[in-house]
Amino acid sequence: MTRQFHPDLVAAADLPREPVRAKDIPAIQAVLPIPHPAPADVEIVDFNVDGVHGAPPVRLRVYRPVTPGRQTPAFYWMHGGGYLAGSPESDDPIAIDIVRRLGIIVVSVRYRLAPTHPAPAALDDAYSGLAWIYRSAARLGIDPGRVAIGGGSAGAGLAAALAQLTLDRAEYRPVFQLLVEPMLDDRTAVRTDIDLTFVRGWEAESNRFAWEAYLGQPPGREHAPEYVVPARREDLSGLPPAWVGVGTFDLFFDEDLDYARRLELADVPCETCIVPGAFHGFESIFPEAPISKSFVTAAVEALGVALGVGDRSKASTGS
Repeated sequence: MTRQFHPDLVAAADLPREPVRAKDIPAIQAVLPIPHPAPADVEIVDFNVDGVHGAPPVRLRVYRPVTPGRQTPAFYWMHGGGYLAGSPESDDPIAIDIVRRLGIIVVSVRYRLAPTHPAPAALDDAYSGLAWIYRSAARLGIDPGRVAIGGGSAGAGLAAALAQLTLDRAEYRPVFQLLVEPMLDDRTAVRTDIDLTFVRGWEAESNRFAWEAYLGQPPGREHAPEYVVPARREDLSGLPPAWVGVGTFDLFFDEDLDYARRLELADVPCETCIVPGAFHGFESIFPEAPISKSFVTAAVEALGVALGVGDRSKASTGS
């Protein structure tokens, strides 16, 4: 395994390595990203849907082609931020890019954030949004047989948890899960054997704090709340096919590869995209780097194949 940053990412050596701490949360959550204006070919509309168990309404941001088809696939996206930060608007460029590339409808959820709202608040909100997508399929022109879920970082972990919950409730059936650098296992937060020399983008101390804020208990305990930590689930059979993408210097590298391996062992098709010398969030921090563009393209193409739209190129992300 390489022991240096990818040639396109060498500037990562100078990135700050300040961890997220409790004192930082009010300022982080107070940041309201400026929504990107809708381009001429993409319509953006916000909806408020009912929460569960008396929870407040859940806001969904819907991106769709100005001239969508009658039965359009849909992709349900969950933003990252360690369960502590983020919003649909922060990922406007991602959603707009997917709509333009694949011609599908994208729905992004604003779920409640820790530590004010620990688990299962985020998962409850995510499930409410998914239920709305299926209930509103006819009105929105969505093909209910071609709905995928996914996200980045904590959002990808939330998507994996949602896939598990949805399987057990048997109300809805997403056909694919796109897991970009997923945050899957609280036990990583208590490991002491990980080489942190090249870890960037999400630090070990931040990971420990985020998991404790989200779980409402220290990470790594013998038992964790059901569905909240996707890697804790023993039986992964029956889950939707998956794509897992991660860099070798990502703090989540081991847990992501282990989850992908366990999916395959459970007869769940899982494509794994490993980027040598890449760190957590590299594609967002250096979006213009060729390796970042290649990684994003690989993810979007995998989504397109799963939803039956577009053709897949043979570009490799491993160089």
